[in-house]
Amino acid sequence: MSDFISGVSALNLLEVHVRPVNQPEEPRFQQLMQQHHYLGALPKISETLWYVATWADQWVALLSFSAAALKCSARDQWIGWDFHHQYDRLKLVTNNSRFLILPDWHIPNLPSRILSLCQKRLPGDWQAIFGHRLLLLETFVDPQRFRGTIYKAANWIYVGDTKGFYRTRQGYSATAVSPKMVFVKALTPDAQALLSQPILEPAYRTGGSKLMLRAQQMQSLPEFFKNIPDPRRPQGQRHRLATVLAIAAGAILCGMRGYLAISDWANSLSQKARQRFGCRCQNKRFIVPSLSIIRDVLIRVDPVHLDQALQRWNHAYAQDDQSLAIDGKTMCNAIDDQGYQTHIMSAIGHQSKNCYTQKKWAPCP
Repeated sequence: MSDFISGVSALNLLEVHVRPVNQPEEPRFQQLMQQHHYLGALPKISETLWYVATWADQWVALLSFSAAALKCSARDQWIGWDFHHQYDRLKLVTNNSRFLILPDWHIPNLPSRILSLCQKRLPGDWQAIFGHRLLLLETFVDPQRFRGTIYKAANWIYVGDTKGFYRTRQGYSATAVSPKMVFVKALTPDAQALLSQPILEPAYRTGGSKLMLRAQQMQSLPEFFKNIPDPRRPQGQRHRLATVLAIAAGAILCGMRGYLAISDWANSLSQKARQRFGCRCQNKRFIVPSLSIIRDVLIRVDPVHLDQALQRWNHAYAQDDQSLAIDGKTMCNAIDDQGYQTHIMSAIGHQSKNCYTQKKWAPCP
């Protein structure tokens, strides 16, 4: 075996290859991981890919990529995404949950070579198997055992430490135990910008929207708008005013900005979500209002009544904010009856980023 290993160290790391683990090989993969990795094996749940590194048909190392961490302050701050967007974009991030160099194969430069090969082919494999792209890799390193040298050598970025809490059946542990080092690797030069932008590019959207609203909150929204006078003519109305306003409000609460973004968000709603918003049922399917209907309603509805309804909903359901920020805007193309440009003052929650109220302000002297 020593001659075999010396051949690798001398050579030819170019002869090391990385490939996905075939289904018949999965029991062997799990057995080796359980036997040699200090955290043991992981079940293959949801979107997970296992890789094996080989040299001359010999298994050299094992890697697992699985779902990204639901929350990680260091990673989230590095990305810069809004919490409204985070849960809808986690599928664009994957976690290197296991990396095991098998016994007798601890050779200089071999781990970084394997990691580099894996991260090159991972995006293509992920797209082919799961049908969507990846933008970012993440991993957690226990500093009591390792220093993250492999990831640093493969040009991963250290972005901070976790807080040391771990998940329990009740949520999270009460005390911090062992903070982990957090490393990330962008798979495209603009990964940060793509993940943090207000509206995600269509090529990176994965399935329907993941609402930041509970079912009860979705069902409650139309109730808060039901008493607002409908500015539309009764003839030809296909959608209730309360439903249109509830969907628009839900979209804005989930980070959408602009009529087109609101309409795209509405079209991506699942049938169950559409039912909760009170959408019209046609041929056993719930139909959302079109872009033109959403725009027409939002332009014509009384802003005072709308503001009052939103304030009532905020009071009942929204996240509590410890402080508010006041922001002023001048509406460039909006002229009032006296010929002045319209000025809008808004109160924004620091923690929730929700707009609590907007008021038309008197023109400056």
